[in-house]
Amino acid sequence: MTAKPCIPKGTRDFSVEEMAKRNYIFDTIKSVFGLYGFRQIETPAMETLQTLMGKYGEEGDKLLFKVLNSGDFRSDVSDSDWADCNLNRLAARLCEKGLRYDLTVPFARFVVMHRNELTFPFKRYQIQPVWRADRPQKGRYREFYQCDADVVGSDSLLNEVELIQMIDEVFARLGIRVAIKLNNRKILSGIAEWIGAPEKIVDITVAIDKLDKIGLDKVNDELREKGLTEEAIALLQPIILLQGSNEEKLQVLRRELAVSETGLKGIDELEYILQKLSASALRSTLEIDLTLARGLNYYTGAILEVKALDVQIGSITGGGRYDNLTGVFGLPGVSGVGISFGADRIFDVLNQLDLYPKESRQSTQVLFVNFGENECGVCLSHLSRLRAAGIRAEIYPEAAKMKKQMSYADSIGAEYVALVGENEIAEGKITLKNMATGQQSLLSVDEVIALFV
Repeated sequence: MTAKPCIPKGTRDFSVEEMAKRNYIFDTIKSVFGLYGFRQIETPAMETLQTLMGKYGEEGDKLLFKVLNSGDFRSDVSDSDWADCNLNRLAARLCEKGLRYDLTVPFARFVVMHRNELTFPFKRYQIQPVWRADRPQKGRYREFYQCDADVVGSDSLLNEVELIQMIDEVFARLGIRVAIKLNNRKILSGIAEWIGAPEKIVDITVAIDKLDKIGLDKVNDELREKGLTEEAIALLQPIILLQGSNEEKLQVLRRELAVSETGLKGIDELEYILQKLSASALRSTLEIDLTLARGLNYYTGAILEVKALDVQIGSITGGGRYDNLTGVFGLPGVSGVGISFGADRIFDVLNQLDLYPKESRQSTQVLFVNFGENECGVCLSHLSRLRAAGIRAEIYPEAAKMKKQMSYADSIGAEYVALVGENEIAEGKITLKNMATGQQSLLSVDEVIALFV
């Protein structure tokens, strides 16, 4: 019995209509990236595990898809290795490559490898798929696209300001109401110092980053498991749950973290970003959120996430400042900051809210009916002229019954059907039928072109 065809869990097929919607998202994001001076690159789907491992924290490393070595992948594995069943050791022997987990680490590797060819600051964008061996669920996939924009080689916080403006512009164009959540890893480090647990900064950020998903009680349980004292956890509560305006939150933080030089620097950075943005009239809500931690370990400064206000779904954009990422590849001292749009989640949000404009579907504008060989030849001449004018046009490939050809026109969403029979050929014209209204007009080729151009 032939097995029923299927795809791996956490992946999706995209139909013609769905691809048109996705391209609308990509084109919108690309156009905004270009407005701000970002240029496109691409990197391979596979990277060496040496490049990927250790950049995402312990939990991130577990979610890497590893690729078995070619040929006899068992040749470097001894019988004792098999017997020990140490998965990490086995993976290191069996696999040299992995599918990229995000686009930021490959970008850092790219910068180091091509540093002599680049002019800094270097602003790039990248729109490619990434893979994570996560548990599939609503809004979370194992294969999904990211749309990244990063600036490296500049310490200026104006980069953060412009990235937030880009986020605001993209979602305004897409028609999605969003809240931009903002925090700073230096503030989180200052909080860790203040509660007497500076060495637990990674454990603290990983735990509180899950607040929306698992709730405060389970976050506190995880902090206890990581060795934080009850006193430290108690001190952390009012900071995590801090309410008020952005200015009020910063005032409280400045008072509580007065003894932390690192924490105060993070507060200064957020104040600068907010002050510069105050002149730009953002359409999105911008809120300091001290529970925002961004679990990835490479962030060192400002961090942000974007939440859709009208749909229950995880963050649809995220990013932040990373001062040390290129250092692990042999190029220290190069600061970077970037954002990543989650195209698949944005796709789901637009679907739920039905926000796609009609013109995004890119359907055929004119379908020529095929009446036979002689008429087909004339239609091909007309098609050449319409396509040269940028009009999406096609001809039905066979001289089938009219009902079948009209049914095809309906199924592809054609705006008009063009009829070219003996009478039209004699007059050098086209009968054009509007599929929405049913109205028919006898027009010259130039008049047809004028309808669209």
